[in-house]
Amino acid sequence: MGRLFGTDGVRGVANADLTAELALGLSVAAAHVLAEAGTFEGHRPTAVVGRDPRASGEFLEAAVVAGLASAGVDVLRVGVLPTPAVAYLTGALGADIGVMLSASHNAMPDNGVKFFARGGHKLADELEDRIETVYEQHRTGEPWARPTGAGVGRVNDYAEGFDRYVAHLIGVLPNRLDGLKVVLDEAHGAASHVSPEAFARAGAEVVTIGAEPDGLNINDGCGSTHLALLRAAVVEHGADLGIAHDGDADRCLAVDAAGEEIDGDQILAVLALAMREAGQLRKDTVVGTVMSNLGFKIAMEREGIQLVQTAVGDRYVLESMKAEGFALGGEQSGHVIVLDHATTGDGTLTGLMLAARVAATGRSLADLAGVMERLPQVLVNVPDVDKSRVSTSPELAVAVAEAERELGATGRVLLRQSGTEPLVRVMVEAADIEQARAVAGRLADVVKSALG
Repeated sequence: MGRLFGTDGVRGVANADLTAELALGLSVAAAHVLAEAGTFEGHRPTAVVGRDPRASGEFLEAAVVAGLASAGVDVLRVGVLPTPAVAYLTGALGADIGVMLSASHNAMPDNGVKFFARGGHKLADELEDRIETVYEQHRTGEPWARPTGAGVGRVNDYAEGFDRYVAHLIGVLPNRLDGLKVVLDEAHGAASHVSPEAFARAGAEVVTIGAEPDGLNINDGCGSTHLALLRAAVVEHGADLGIAHDGDADRCLAVDAAGEEIDGDQILAVLALAMREAGQLRKDTVVGTVMSNLGFKIAMEREGIQLVQTAVGDRYVLESMKAEGFALGGEQSGHVIVLDHATTGDGTLTGLMLAARVAATGRSLADLAGVMERLPQVLVNVPDVDKSRVSTSPELAVAVAEAERELGATGRVLLRQSGTEPLVRVMVEAADIEQARAVAGRLADVVKSALG
């Protein structure tokens, strides 16, 4: 059996790859593994379970709840809420396990199961590996230890989760949003009710699009992966800014008053300066990834802020932040983590903090984001090559060195293996888009010839 857990839980086509049986079995296995790890410490464990609006989330939620309760875990169902809300409530309620059913920005046929440990933190790799092992042992014939009678878990709905999460968001804002007009694109996803409520309570005039989930339309032509509708709506309504989430609202991208995209790097730049001004940017450091735009790095250096870069993936950003005590980190894709207020990327919180900076300064979002110049970035995928040799090929090393000499200090080259496909990603940044395209094209040809 290949590894079930990816970088963000277990995902697949619902009812094909991700079945009710798999969801139930993983939940029981998680309960057993966390009990063995001493997580429950002799007390009766509790789990918080939430989901996004996908139709498949209804039967998968039932399977997860059944699995947990059958393993002796009391369950609090919070219903449709964002992933960061489930993480927050897991911590705030003192629960031992959090479970979110979502495939984030993926299309509707997909779904996923993500586990959180006590405190609302993602499980360590070794715990995920152990859950897989225990699940597989049971699947191949080893029986579960099953409680009976009063030992089985009880299941209750926790409707207060919505208000408790919104109150948390409002409570951590540095200032209100009175006077701002904001368009919110909710991707017909998990934040369709939470995000508009939070912005309205914070004082903003709110226009919503993509906030009518029907179980089938999540991420369909809207949200953070499809910004055209938001761009048009911001201009049409004369709004100060627009905010786009993905299906589970752990991401946030923005649009300025002219309809121009503000990506995750630019959001990080704005928030880094705001947090440093407030004395909250610990060690004057922000964490990004190797895919962070070179313009972001240049801007942070100019402002006296250190940029620490990790492998691609918000979990690696979070690991670095927790290990070194940093307060802010994120990715170009809009995963932004403000560790003092969230244990994972929180798109609604990020959007609120970005809008709060606009309101506090009286400056436009375009002006604030102008602290960095986003250098042109070209990405070329080279398929059907031996990706394992990308770092050992002498021919490729020579080509990369030549490209780096040509680009100089205002450009950058990055070659990455795909984690799931037999391909190599060639990324080139340069001050001039045509130069970036030309260099990327030449390197892609070398990758084909050297690794093909």
